[in-house]
Amino acid sequence: MMTSLFSMFDPTTIFKTQLNWFIMMLIILSLPTIYWKTPSRTNLMMTIMIKNLNKEFKSLFMKNIMLKGSTLMMISLFMMILINNLNSNYPYTFCCSAHLSFSLAMALPIWSTIMLFFWLNLNKTMFAHLVPNGTPVILMPLMVLIELTSNIIRPMALAVRLTANLIAGHLLMALLGNTLNFNSKIWPIIMTIQMMFLMFEIMVAMIQSYVFSVLMTLYSSEIS
Repeated sequence: MMTSLFSMFDPTTIFKTQLNWFIMMLIILSLPTIYWKTPSRTNLMMTIMIKNLNKEFKSLFMKNIMLKGSTLMMISLFMMILINNLNSNYPYTFCCSAHLSFSLAMALPIWSTIMLFFWLNLNKTMFAHLVPNGTPVILMPLMVLIELTSNIIRPMALAVRLTANLIAGHLLMALLGNTLNFNSKIWPIIMTIQMMFLMFEIMVAMIQSYVFSVLMTLYSSEIS
């Protein structure tokens, strides 16, 4: 039995080094297309998914001509988060996505780069977005503060959403697994529930990666 439910999120190994972060290198081995003469079912599914995402992201970036080439970056972001989320569902596998250091590393650089690009090249448009149309003159200073605050916390909200959902799911799976130690008579019921919850976690892993990339795309494309 684990001494703490949160011990599964500890990146430190028995060698007193944080080697668990190297689980992210499994992404290189997840799609070995060069070893197959014909594409496998997984590769075909990934190809169809990437094509559909490319169409959707292109439609979202249609308003802003300067960001039309950013679809590849958003698709790469989606694939990075998706593969890490799916790999974390294997037994005894470290979950990188359940750490704010991982999710913030995905959100902050992209968001800050896009915002810096807009503020340097479209500063008048950015200032115009700070004050919504029809705002009274008295409320304009307050609206500027509110809009600035909402823009600053967007990458943090994306990171916290991804981390919180994965932590909650893994904690529930750990609690269900520990119940087998107390009552072995009902283990078929618990195993059935845990398998159903595992399928739910796989769906959450896909949905959260999609939500993360789509929201980042929407935040970037709203400046037109």
